[in-house]
Amino acid sequence: MPKPELIAGAPCWTDLMTSDVEKAKDFYTALFGWTYETADQETYGGYVTAFKDGAQVAGLMAKMDDQATPDQPTIPDAWTVYLKSDDIRETAEKIQSAGGQTFVEPMEVPEQGHMAMYADAGGAAFGVWQSTGHAGFENLAEPGTPAWFEIHTRDFAPTLKFYQEALGWKTFTTSDTPEFRYATLGEGENQRAGIFDATGDLPDGAPAHWTVYWDVASTDETVATATALGATVLIPAVDTPYGRMAVLVDPMGAPFRVIQHGSADA
Repeated sequence: MPKPELIAGAPCWTDLMTSDVEKAKDFYTALFGWTYETADQETYGGYVTAFKDGAQVAGLMAKMDDQATPDQPTIPDAWTVYLKSDDIRETAEKIQSAGGQTFVEPMEVPEQGHMAMYADAGGAAFGVWQSTGHAGFENLAEPGTPAWFEIHTRDFAPTLKFYQEALGWKTFTTSDTPEFRYATLGEGENQRAGIFDATGDLPDGAPAHWTVYWDVASTDETVATATALGATVLIPAVDTPYGRMAVLVDPMGAPFRVIQHGSADA
């Protein structure tokens, strides 16, 4: 399987900040068949890389007490999406100019790359990654690997403009009605990510956020396995025009989505 082409501005990596790394590893191994490598504690903080059939597909890291703030004393378990940059300093300047918020200034990860953390114009957190060694996903859109990346926001127009200006997105409108407003980075087979107007879907108090859809062979079987392992179902399996989808929360509290391309009867 050839490695996916990861273009500037598009998702290139995702990792899980979790309250229990070992429990998360067991859960996602049972769910997706992952194996792992753990990096040096002193240099990389014990960062865990997840592999599916030998291809790196995700990361896991432990939450740190010093990541809490007075405004957010409890850091939730969550998946973070990183967007590729060819020049992280230039990207940082564009993010500031476009109205983004900086959480973590660009910093070097020795022999791997440079990372930074931001919030977009609608408040959704995301990372930026410039590779000097760690090139990102080695497989996509196969069972056990990421299938799609999506922003859920109440501020659709400002968010769309932000990614166009800050990350150079060329966007295409999929739907523009009050019932369903959606745009994508790229068009047709070249789509890389989506922006969803979730004004009517986000619960009160829920922040805008990026979400990862994981490819699975069977959504129903994956949901059954996940719940047996202690996961919670937020949205039961449902057929959509893009495949059979469900929304889950892992046993530590991190939300994620799964999708089976095609119908369950296909």
